[in-house]
This record gives sequence, structure tokens and C-alpha cells, in this order.
Amino acid sequence: MHLFTPNHVALVGACYPAWSSAAPEYRPNAQELSRLTYYATNRPGKIHKLGAELEKHTRSECAKALAGHPRSRAALLVTLAILRALAIECRGDISLLSPSLLSCLKISLDLVSSDLEISARAASVLTAWCTYTDGHAIGVDADMTQNYLVVLAHFAKQSTAEIKSVDYELRNRTRLVGLAAITGVVNSEALYSSSTQFKSQVSRIIRALLFHILHSDTRSLDECNSAIKDNTPSVYMDEFRTRPPGQRRAASIHIHIDGQSGPSSVDVLTASLRAFSLLLQHSNAAQIGFILQAAFDTMDDQQLWHKVDQSRWFARKACEWAQYQYRYAVPSQLVERLLEAQDNPVSTHQQRTLTQMLTTVFTSPIPLVNLSTSDIVSNLVTLVLRRVSVNADDDLLPLLVESIGSLGTHVYYSDQIQDLASELISRLVAVQVHGSPFLDRDDYNRRRSQAIRCLLAGLSGLLLAADAARKDDHDKSNLCPEPSFFSSSGTSSPGSQVPQRRRVSGEIWYETLNLLCDGDYAVRSDYAHTLVTYLRQELAKRSKSGSNRRTRQSTEETSPVQANHVSLLLFGDPGTRSLHATHAYLFMLATSSSLGSVPDLSPSPAHSWNADLASIGVSSTTPSTDQPGQGMETAEIQPSRPSSSRRSAHTVTRSRKASNPQRLLECTPEKVSSASLASLSDHALILHVLTAVHEEVPIRGLLTGIPMLLSLDVASQIGDDSDLSVRQRARALKEVITRVWLVIGQVWECAELIHLAESALASSNGSAILPQVAAFTPGVLRPPEEQVMFPPVTEAEMVAEWSHVDAQEALSLIVSCKNVQEATGVDRQGLLRRLAAQWSAKAALKDSLERPSAHRPLTENGSPLLKLSPALMAIENLSLQSLTRSVRGVGVTDLREALEGRAGASNPTLAHPPSMSTLDHALSFDMHAPRLAPTKPKPKFKKRAVTAGSGEVREVLNKLGIGKPNGTTNLLKSSFPSMQKSDYR
Repeated sequence: MHLFTPNHVALVGACYPAWSSAAPEYRPNAQELSRLTYYATNRPGKIHKLGAELEKHTRSECAKALAGHPRSRAALLVTLAILRALAIECRGDISLLSPSLLSCLKISLDLVSSDLEISARAASVLTAWCTYTDGHAIGVDADMTQNYLVVLAHFAKQSTAEIKSVDYELRNRTRLVGLAAITGVVNSEALYSSSTQFKSQVSRIIRALLFHILHSDTRSLDECNSAIKDNTPSVYMDEFRTRPPGQRRAASIHIHIDGQSGPSSVDVLTASLRAFSLLLQHSNAAQIGFILQAAFDTMDDQQLWHKVDQSRWFARKACEWAQYQYRYAVPSQLVERLLEAQDNPVSTHQQRTLTQMLTTVFTSPIPLVNLSTSDIVSNLVTLVLRRVSVNADDDLLPLLVESIGSLGTHVYYSDQIQDLASELISRLVAVQVHGSPFLDRDDYNRRRSQAIRCLLAGLSGLLLAADAARKDDHDKSNLCPEPSFFSSSGTSSPGSQVPQRRRVSGEIWYETLNLLCDGDYAVRSDYAHTLVTYLRQELAKRSKSGSNRRTRQSTEETSPVQANHVSLLLFGDPGTRSLHATHAYLFMLATSSSLGSVPDLSPSPAHSWNADLASIGVSSTTPSTDQPGQGMETAEIQPSRPSSSRRSAHTVTRSRKASNPQRLLECTPEKVSSASLASLSDHALILHVLTAVHEEVPIRGLLTGIPMLLSLDVASQIGDDSDLSVRQRARALKEVITRVWLVIGQVWECAELIHLAESALASSNGSAILPQVAAFTPGVLRPPEEQVMFPPVTEAEMVAEWSHVDAQEALSLIVSCKNVQEATGVDRQGLLRRLAAQWSAKAALKDSLERPSAHRPLTENGSPLLKLSPALMAIENLSLQSLTRSVRGVGVTDLREALEGRAGASNPTLAHPPSMSTLDHALSFDMHAPRLAPTKPKPKFKKRAVTAGSGEVREVLNKLGIGKPNGTTNLLKSSFPSMQKSDYR
């Protein structure tokens, strides 16, 4: 060596062994290498000179090795070993060596990457550098970053290399070397430290890893995944990012170990899955988004979207491998990718595979926290409407419907299913009334029907999935059955356990009931089946014995609150109002000569029948004096406070569809006629719905349905001179009525009624004409069902009349049934008066819209509910729900007595005597009994002495549950100034 050779050059040159002694491992001289690393460790300022010298060696040796010089190849292997040793020993100053190290790797892989041994030695150097670097220079040093990305691309390409040889072991070794280098990068801070360079790195990594997943069968994937869980090679490979650099170890990569057989394809797949799992475990939500985008781009470039099973497996494992709080990023990215190609004229493999991946994520047992289910369902519904506008028969629609329904598998908060159902119903009503901005006018009716059917299928699937999940949770926790859903609040009764989720409110479902009279039979059929699904899935299930029997111990009502339930039937709660409307629309379907709706209709400003139909969501402050059967009330209507945009939107939507019930009522005759549009299939649907009503809500179905059944019986009574078509329809209607009576008898175990109905059916001699209801699977978009029309018949073909059930006899039997009397808590005369009341579709719709008002003696558990004057309703932050809580021992009269002496109150309304008394009237079960009227003032009213002070009034309000809690702001400032003063002392 030259006398004036620099020290660092001499130290590097001394590390190269003699050619004869270097083979076969080609490693540097151990003693000289130790001196070199000691020199570099103690003189960090010389590291860049050492790196530059090694870079010169690399350039020279690569050029000669490429020309076929074996000694230069051996020298290159020694150079790479020196670089690895320096990276390990100078771990604290690795940033000084990084530019030269990456430059050497780039030069080596650019020129002699085909040499597997050189590639393995280069992979070891890269892994050592990745182990100890902090990655801060990535994205800052442009040259270094470019070299790093080139090296990464080389190893990514090597991970999927195809060797043109029959030696599969060589191919597997080549891929394992590349995957080993990729694993080192995945475990490195170099990948995660720079947010700007993460995407460019991960796009190269995913291309290498996803290749092996998508080209393997799911059985092999499951086996390799189990092997990863059972056999982790080193904790340093898995957890080194949490360890200080001094405790880390760099993996050494070898081509072959003596005594071992060559690697198999399973080894390659296991290495790929291990790297992928580590990548997702170390990533946050934004990084997971980049990973999935890279995966989608890879599948686009390589045309791998037809690998449906592998793609679904990948989506499920991506959620499992990701950190718990970041799993929501997986379905979010799937939905975003779906929306990017929503306008394609024909659905692609990509769209179908993405949709199935999304469904797999939702139906898997892996929980997804922080997931915005409302945004997901909104985007999916938008995509459904868009695809319907493109192609009503698009094969993507059934998959989207299934994905919507799968959102009910996991319940993350109590109102989730109700919120999702509300979103679906609001979009359903919007399509029904306004149409959709995506639906073209060409073939509009067909596209509209398909859009509605898709949303109905998604809604039924949502309820089915939620019920299945509730059953699983119920079995695991051994919870008692939940209370009936048809309660005014939708929550459990006092003393019962809080349900896991809130059931879908009947008031929300009310919006959809007019679909029973839609102009398209396919819509009517799908909605009727969806309504039956709602009744059966959203109500408390039967007892474990599976019996149809409904006694006082029924899950719908319990004896301690029977009187309360019957009073709610009188005054209306969401469930009862929905049943009133259901019976009204079924009656109109059976008899009306016009079906369908008129979209986009503006509401009338006058207070008419249409305006009253649109007034759900407004509160009346003036008592009504109308009697049943008379015209609708014309009292002044005061709009409710705009507490939420959703309530306002619902009011507008209802005003848009207000004319539809009115038009149906105008086309509904008192008797069935030849102009009636109901087909045989419609009659079968009517029977199907009524059967579900009486089986699932027997008490409410009885009290709201029997009057309708009697009116339907009257409508079926036709004259002897009626034509054949009318007689045909009347016969079908009588068969429906008879079979409903049979169901009622079976539900209430009334043997006499069962015998009466069975005798009537037996007299028909097998001439029943109602078709069987088509099979229906909730959550599945089935082809449009064809309806069965009335066949043309002649006089000779008409079967002789059969003895149908006498309605009055059946009514007498049911009101005399002890089970009915015990369940309702009403005697025979009360039941007869209630069930024999005059019924009409118009009155039923009116009852479905009315809400409890201030003049009604609504009680809860026997205690009067508080009804304050409009003055108190204007107080800030006081809602009607909070003011109508039940109390014990304190009623309206107590509040009146406390306020009558306050003539000097700031609010003049509170100084007047009460307009009515709710305690002077007995509770009546007659729906048509005269309502409460304002009490007449006494001729000689003697003003009471002002003896009530603020303390007495406050005490009464506190007992009523509306007083000011300690430490809170006084809500009655304007009306009770003295209370305000005392509270701030």
C-alpha cells in the first residue's frame, strides 16, 4: 500500500481477503473489519469518507462483474458485507452512512440484480439499514430518496419474479429474498416517518405482496394465516419499532442453509402474509387508506378483480390486521372506490367485487368502531339510485341491496338500526313522492318501481340482520326478551332490562304505508312482505315453546299496564296510529278503483283534509269539538318549533304526498265493484298482512282490526243482480275475511270461532281461489313478481255460493272470549261497544294522524300526564317529551291550585283559571264518546287569597318533574321572577 494512502482508504482495503481464501462465503477479514468499525464508531466525522470509498469500490466491482470477472463479483460481495457491518456498528450515526449505503445498493441492483447471491447480500444490507434508521432523511434528501425508491422497486419486482426454469426452488428463493427485503422496509421507520413519501413506497410494496394473496386459494391462505399466528420467528422482527436502536437486531438473509430443503410456495405465501399483516398493524387510518388505494390500483393494472373469493378474504383480513381504532378506514375506502365508477353503463368486475368485499367486512365478526354507518348507507343508496337510472336490471343492484342489509349485523349504539331505517325510509318516500334526480323520464315508472323495490329489500335485510345479531347476543348474555316495540317511546318498560338497541319506531314506518296501494303490483307485493318482516322481526318474539297463544302473559302487554295500553289505543301512540293506517290502506286496496300516487304535488295552503294529512309534526293548541264521522277539525294549527331539520323535511315530504290518500278515498266505494283494481294476488297479500298483525300484535290488532273487518264484510255483501266480475271479487273478499277470522280464533284460542270459520271454509268444497303467497327472503332483491288476475268466467263456471262466516256471530264469539277479556281488561259490553263502532277508511286515517292533545285524559300507569298551557311551551329548552313525564300523587289540579293565587305573575296566561279539568271525567273506552270540552266558568267566581308563594309553586313543579335541579340555570325566568331572585342568592 502507498505510504501516503489515507487511513480510511487503508482500513477499507485491508478488509478484502485474498481471492483464494475468500470462497465460498466471500466475507471480509474479521480482524480488519473490526478495526474498520472501531475507527468509524469513534470517528463519526469519517463515516462519509468511508461511504464514499465503498461507493467507488462498488462502481468498479459491478462494472467488472457485469463483464464476467469472478474476482470482481467476490469483491462486490465483500463490499456489501462491509456496508452491513458499518450499518450495524454505527447505528447511532446511521444517517451519515445512509446516502452512500443506498447509492451502493442502487448501483449493485441496477447492474447485477440477476445474481441471486448478490441480491441476497444487498437485501441484508437494506434490512440492517431499515432496522436502525429513523427515516427522517426520506423526503428531505432528494438523491437519497430517489435511490431508496429505486432499491425498493428492485426488491418488489424480485418478490414476484418469474424464473424461466423448471427449478421452482430457484423461483421461490428469488421471491423470498425480495420479500425479506420488503419485510425489513415494512418494519422500518423509513416507511412511516414521511407522510409525503408513504404513498410512493406503499404502492411498490403492495404490488409485491398482493400478488401472492390473489394468486392463492382461500384454503392455503387460511392455513398460512394460522401458521403466522402460531409461529412468530422473532420478537425483534415484530416489535422492534417500540425498542431503542441499541436493542434491535438486523435479520441476516441467506439463499440456502445446508441440510434444509428448498423453499416451497407455502413459504413464499407465508412470508407475504406476514409482511402484509405487519404493514397494516403499524399503519394509521390515513395510511390504511393509501394501502387500500394501492391495492385497488394493483388489481386494476393486473386485471385481478375476477378473484372474488381472494378479494373478500383480503378485505376481511385487512380489518382484522388493522389496529382496532382504524378499522373503519377499510369499508370507507371500499365505498369511496365504488362511487368513483357509478356511471358506467354496465357494471364491471371491479364494482361487483368491491360490493362483495364490503358485505364481507360488515358480516364478519370483527367489530368496527368509529364507523359512520349513516354515511355508508347514504352513499350506498345514492349508488343504488344511480345504477337504477343507468340500467334498471343491473346485476350490481342485488349485491348493493345485500350490502345495505349487512349494516345491521353489528350494533354500535342503541339508535343505529332506527337511524339507518330512518335514512332508508326518507329516501324511499322521496323516490315515491318526488322521484329521483337520477331517474330519467324514459321508462320512468319501471325505474321508479325498481328503485323502491331495492330500498325495500335493503330495509328488510337490515331488520333481519339486526334481529339475527340480537338473537346471538341474547343467547350469549341470557337476557330476558325485550318488550313490545309498539310502545310510544320505543324503550323497555319499567323494571325490564334495557334492550341492546332501540327498535324502529312505528311513527317512522308510518311514512311507507301508502305503498300498499302503489300502482305497481311488484312494489305492493315487496312492500307487503317487508311490512310482515317488520311486524315479525321488530316485535317481541313468542315464548320459547313457539306457541301462537296470546294470553295476559303475552309479550305484547302485561297485566299491570293493561288499562294504560287500552287508553293508548284510544288516544293514539305511534304503533296504534300505524295500525290504523295499515287497516285503512288495506281496505282501500281491496275496494278502490284507482291505485298509485301522483308525484311532486304541492300542498294546499288552506286547512283541508290534505293539510291535515300533512300536519304530522305540528301540535294543536286549540281543543277540537268535532264528533266521530263528522268533518275534520278547523281549529288553528300552530307549527311546532323547528327543533331539527329532519322534522321539517318530513313535514314537507308529507305535504307533497297529501293528495294520494284523498284521491284513494274518493275512489273507494262502500261496496266492492267491477271497477276495483285489486287482483287475486292483492287479496292474498291482504290476508298475509292481516295474519301477521293478529299474530304479532293480537290486542292492538284486535281492537283496531275488527271494526275494519266488519266494514270489509259489509263491502262484500252484494246484490243478487250483480255481474260475474263483482261476484268473483266478493267471493275472494269473503274468503279473506273467513281466513282472518280463523287466524283470530287460533290466536285467542276461541274454539267456537275456529269451528265457525273452519265450517265456512269446508262448505266451499275446495273451491278456494286465493293463490299462494310467493316465497320471500328478506334482504334479497328478487325479480318482479307477476300478479294473478281474476280469470274470466261464465255463469256456468261460477261455483255456487258457500256459507261464509257471519260477521255478527263471529263478533259475539270474540267479545265473549275470556282470553280476550282478560288480556284487554275490558268486559263484554265494553268490547262490543269498541269493536262494533262505526268504521271507515277516512276515520281510520284521521285516527292515524291525531296526537294526544291537552284536553285528553291521557294516563300512564294510572297517573295523569301533565299538560301545560301554550305559554309554558314557549319556554326555551323545554320539549313536550320532557313535560309529559308521569308522576305520583301530583296532577294538573295541584299545579292549578298552586298558580291560581298568583294574580301578579309576569305571564298573564298563568293567572287565568284553567280551561278544563282532566280529573272531573271518567276514563272511557269508547272511541266515539264526546271529548272533553272547556269547563264553563262559575257564575260567581270568588278569587282566592294570594297565599301561594314561590316556594309552594316550586315545590309542586319539582314534584311534577319540571322544577329546576340544584346548580342549574332557572328555565322559568320570565314567568317566575321571584324564583329567579331566590335562586341567585
